[in-house]
Amino acid sequence: MGRRKEEIVIKESPYVLHSKEHALKYSIAEGSAQSVAGNLGSSFITPFALLIGANSFHIGILSSFSGLVSPIGELFGSRLLEKFSRKKIITLEKTLENLFWLLIMGVAYLSWRGQLAFYLPYILIILYGAVIFLTGMGRPAIFSWMGDLISDDSKGRYFANRNRIVGFVGLVSFFFGGLALDYFKTNGMAIFGFSVLFGLTIIFRSISRNFIKRMFNPNFRVRRGYYFTFSSFVKRYDNFGKFAFYQAVFFFAVMISSPFFAVYMLEDLGFGYLTFTLIAMSSTIFYLIFTPLAGKFSDKYGNVKLLYVSGILFPTIPILWIFLKDPWALFFIPGLISGVANAAFAIAVTNFTYEAVKPQKRGLCVAYTSALVGVGVFLGGLIGGFMIQYLPIHFTEPIFFVFGLSALLMIMASLFFLPQIKDERDQEVMNGFSSDLHHPFRMISSDIVWFKNFIHGK
Repeated sequence: MGRRKEEIVIKESPYVLHSKEHALKYSIAEGSAQSVAGNLGSSFITPFALLIGANSFHIGILSSFSGLVSPIGELFGSRLLEKFSRKKIITLEKTLENLFWLLIMGVAYLSWRGQLAFYLPYILIILYGAVIFLTGMGRPAIFSWMGDLISDDSKGRYFANRNRIVGFVGLVSFFFGGLALDYFKTNGMAIFGFSVLFGLTIIFRSISRNFIKRMFNPNFRVRRGYYFTFSSFVKRYDNFGKFAFYQAVFFFAVMISSPFFAVYMLEDLGFGYLTFTLIAMSSTIFYLIFTPLAGKFSDKYGNVKLLYVSGILFPTIPILWIFLKDPWALFFIPGLISGVANAAFAIAVTNFTYEAVKPQKRGLCVAYTSALVGVGVFLGGLIGGFMIQYLPIHFTEPIFFVFGLSALLMIMASLFFLPQIKDERDQEVMNGFSSDLHHPFRMISSDIVWFKNFIHGK
């Protein structure tokens, strides 16, 4: 009843409609500024860690610790919704994040001076962990806020368009960040280059904060009885609970390998910062290309089928990294597959959560899901880093063993969980799409026709 009443208010109030339209435009501008900040900061945190003396185990800790503190921040942020407005929570988050990025710039200064060299990787882990905690703290608020701004029947299209714009802006900033780092490294000033990027991170996060302050915030109050414990969330294991556990196990498998692609490129393959940046950009380029199709697919056929797409594609990525060494091959093959998989997964996870959880409980459900995912991320990154650095593997390179293990675990996670998860709304049947493996040529021909019809909206 409450949700139905809210929809009536929106239809009867031109002011609310107008304010929401402007808020959604501001959201794209805010997300673009935040994307620049993230791509000049977090995207280069691993190369920065390696520069100040971190090894594979440190990188594993950096990635896994960040994954653990983010859901703790989300749990804290979900309780803040009881006392503070969503706008106030997010502006506070961005202000405090800037403070910690300033301290990370201090780590660069200490490295330049040659001081506390042994401790710098651990100091960075703590400071960057604080940044991730604060990002997590703001996530329930922004997730709840965006859910109140967008109608249910347009979420797929809006997020596809927003992700495409925000992703493109981030992609351009990431490229120029890598270009700048390569220039500074060539001139023997790599540490200064990182300081410049982190300084720009602070500036663009401040711009993002200003856009947040301008956005319309629909009236929202956490109702009594909304709260439920983490243990009850885990024990319930309903449709959304299965979805949450799937994310946790799947991210555990992903994180065994994904933090170490950068290590592999910079240390094993000996790529420079510009080559590293171009390869890292590839998945984002293809993500932007395929995100509109993923949004359209979600609105028409549901989100579970998108999860199947990502579940099939993701395991092939670490396997390809074992065999491919050429930069252009890495750009076009794993990059393409990663872009399609990420587009499918991002749209599916976002829209499934909005459809499966009532507005009052979204913040808490997102926080509890992130807590489960955080455990998976923490254990995956830690185990992957430990195996690469310390496990005595003689039949192959330890990093290749980790890549293969990660792929196997991803496949197992999808095979176990996906058949248990059901879409929360009715969706169209994929007429003309075939999965008949007994007649592969007929299947391929049928699926090509289906894809052409899908592209043209038939």
